[in-house]
Amino acid sequence: MLGRERFQFGDFTLDVDERRLSRTGGHAVRLAPKAFDLLVALLRESGRLVTKAELLARVWPDSFVEEGILSVHIARLRKALDGSSRGPMCIETVPRSGYRFVAPVKRSLSRDDPLDVRAVLPPIEVYELVGRGRSHLLSGSYFELPDAATAFRAAIEIDPTYAAAHAGLALTRCAQASLRMMPHLEAYADAKASALRALAMDDGCADAQVALGSVLFLSEWDWTGAERSLRRALDINPAHPEGLLQYGSLMEALGHLEQGLRFKQQALERDSRSPLVFVQIAMSYWHQRHYDDAIAWATRALDLDPRHVLAGEFLAGAYWKKGDIESFLAEQLRHAEVFGVPDATLAHLKLMCAEMKDAYAAGGPVKMTRYMLAQMPRTEGGAASVQFAVLHGAAGDLDTAFRHLDCALDARDPALVHLAVAPQWDSLRADVRFQQRLAKIGLGAAQRGGAVAS
Repeated sequence: MLGRERFQFGDFTLDVDERRLSRTGGHAVRLAPKAFDLLVALLRESGRLVTKAELLARVWPDSFVEEGILSVHIARLRKALDGSSRGPMCIETVPRSGYRFVAPVKRSLSRDDPLDVRAVLPPIEVYELVGRGRSHLLSGSYFELPDAATAFRAAIEIDPTYAAAHAGLALTRCAQASLRMMPHLEAYADAKASALRALAMDDGCADAQVALGSVLFLSEWDWTGAERSLRRALDINPAHPEGLLQYGSLMEALGHLEQGLRFKQQALERDSRSPLVFVQIAMSYWHQRHYDDAIAWATRALDLDPRHVLAGEFLAGAYWKKGDIESFLAEQLRHAEVFGVPDATLAHLKLMCAEMKDAYAAGGPVKMTRYMLAQMPRTEGGAASVQFAVLHGAAGDLDTAFRHLDCALDARDPALVHLAVAPQWDSLRADVRFQQRLAKIGLGAAQRGGAVAS
């Protein structure tokens, strides 16, 4: 944080660095240390719902305490701020969820003693739009990301100076790039611009640090810079769901598989109903080659959202790795039916599945893979480069596989961030050329033999 952080609301001024709350005229208001920390946490997220889990993680990061301690401190804060624990409230209770600071607040970041107000908190509808955008974003759904972008852009139109809205738009662009909803280089360029804009407004915004870290990780493959930004985000907010997920994913890319899973499990503690969290945990087990666990977590995501693209991909991939071709083909058909493909297309796909099953029975996975390659359009670039590299590797045609892998690397395809650990690349792993590619992108020491202990 640059300079001293202060908040003004009503008759109060709170100086974070001096740990002092005072009324107009300089009269000090005494608060217990944890009550002060709780108030700071709420002020930093003023207007936004802060869940009980987030507050417990921020105020008691190294201790296990019962949830009820929050209501005790909230009552004391209300009495100190409003004169009564039942009177007009600065702090709103959101039943069964958490708390929201609802009084108008001015936040300052200054180097001098005079209060230099640089950020006036925006209207409540901006918080509502950002909250709506975050909800869509945390679904991880292909179909909800456009709604997330719309919500964040609407918030920016109302208040162009609100850092969290720009950060949310940046994270949405990253997700759209990963799901190939728009050209990934264009999406990441937009994401980086939005993330830097957010950080210029507020370098203490955890959302903005996560957004920049995501771009550095997924697009620029700047592993050190990404880790620095994501660690900074988690220092600001240890319970940040996207921060925990992205940091866990980065740890896995660097070969620390168990550590990566632990961070994602922390995100699960914060949000136990998010399909995106379930899919990210499925990804962790996929990288660990624990395919039954990957299937279980991908299935949980699909139970919540049957159209979840990534969940379906991990489920099909895990069946393939287990040699369960019946389930693999059934998932391909289920996916097509859920997405409502035309009857003619579905009939053709059923015919292809029958022929793939025959190919597998006649010559195992190699013959089935060659059948799949024969059905693919002869296109170059984009997602096709990754698909061709994986399939040609599985078919034993390593020279062609490396040619397509090099195309994907030159394009900085986001699907390659887990090149060092992902099992779909195992067919290439023993070839010296594969280690050369890893070294080229700074992952040469991240992985050996497909599994790394953290």
